[in-house]
Amino acid sequence: MRKSFLFSSLAAMLTFALVGCDVEQTREGELPTVDVDPGQVPAYDVDAPDVDVSMEESTVEVPDVDVEMKEKEVEMPSIDIDLPKDE
Repeated sequence: MRKSFLFSSLAAMLTFALVGCDVEQTREGELPTVDVDPGQVPAYDVDAPDVDVSMEESTVEVPDVDVEMKEKEVEMPSIDIDLPKDE
């Protein structure tokens, strides 16, 4: 439970950090000029196995687990985000 809480907290902080960014393009980009001689893609002869998948019913022993839920006080992160001002 602690790992899932930590993961969800980190995911929330990352989401807020990405959403809160104000990005403006400052210059245009361009691709480099590349001269490539015509080539040839390699060819492959693949002999794959023939696989047949079917379903059949089986009886197996599995554990019977009952989980009791209870409320507990835990420390939660507090996030304060100041978004950049539009100029």
